[in-house]
Formats: sequence, structure tokens, C-alpha cells
Amino acid sequence: MEDLEDDVLGLKTRLDKLKTDLETINYEIGAKKNLIEEAKALIKKYTEQQKNVRNSREFNSISKELEFQELEIQLAEKNIKEFKAQIEQKKEVIAETKEKLTERETHLKHKKGELDAILAETEKEEKALLEESLKYQDKIEERLVKAYARIRNNVKNGLAVVPIERGASGGSFFTIPPQVQVEIASEKKDYYRRA
Repeated sequence: MEDLEDDVLGLKTRLDKLKTDLETINYEIGAKKNLIEEAKALIKKYTEQQKNVRNSREFNSISKELEFQELEIQLAEKNIKEFKAQIEQKKEVIAETKEKLTERETHLKHKKGELDAILAETEKEEKALLEESLKYQDKIEERLVKAYARIRNNVKNGLAVVPIERGASGGSFFTIPPQVQVEIASEKKDYYRRA
């Protein structure tokens, strides 16, 4: 469940980032279009100035400025084409991400429904077991009941009594020495972890 929720959150974050990238690219395209308009205005200005030239040096410098502005326009147009290609690519990625997101959200909703059904089913069993546990608490020594409650409250998974599996406790997976295992099996001592 947590993995699915993390996936959904990650996909939403990715979508937001992609949308921000699209806005940035659109802003860049607008800036390049403004640059083209400014360059065209400068070309018009320089063309008018070229008509009133007095010497060849002034003519050459205006010609170079015209050439430079034309190159600026070509570069801006090339950048705009690249930005448009990036926009198309980002739109494809956004579409794929949205598809994945809806798939994961549907899967998450299904899993939550399953979990709720399982929780409702086990709730009845849990209540019955708790009632039975309360009945047996009167028959057990008070210090053991307190130790049991303390251990259950201090452990993440809530397990206070666990089986020994392959030489380790089933709850914390601490290795239990063989001599202690023999004593537990023969019920010579009451073992409880001090928490």
C-alpha cells in the first residue's frame, strides 16, 4: 500500500514538474518571438540608415549589423523549432505519466478496498480474541501480565509472545542461545524481554 501511495505521489510530482517545464518552454518561445520582432525593427532601422550613408566604413558597419540581426533571427527561429520539438516530447511524456497515474490510482483504490474488507473481516476475530485474553489475564500472575503489556506497547509490531524460528525470536529476530532455547522448551523459566 505504501509503495503504491509513494508511486502515485511520485507520478503527481513528475506531472507537476513536466507542466512547469512546459510553461518555461512556452515562456522561452515568447521571448524568442520578441527577439525576432526587435531584430526586424532594427533591420528596418538599419536599412533606412544605409540609404543615408556618407562613407564606406559606415556602410560596412551597418551591413555587419544587418547581417548580425538576420543571424539573430535565424538563431531564434531555430531555437523556437527546438522548443516546439521539446514541447511535443513533453506532451507525450505527460500523456504516458497521466495514463500510469490513473492506472496506479485505480490499483491503489482496489487495494484499499481489499484492505478495508480484510480489516472488517479480522475485526470480529480480534474482538473475540481480546475478550478471551481478558478472561485468561485473571488466571495469570500479575507481574507477567504487566510485562506482557509493557512489551507489546514498546514494540513496533505489537508482538510480545513469538515462536522461535531457526534459533531466533520470530518478532525481533534476535539470536537465542541454545541453552536458553532448551530452558524455554522445558518451561523451566519464564522468559520475557525487559523493554
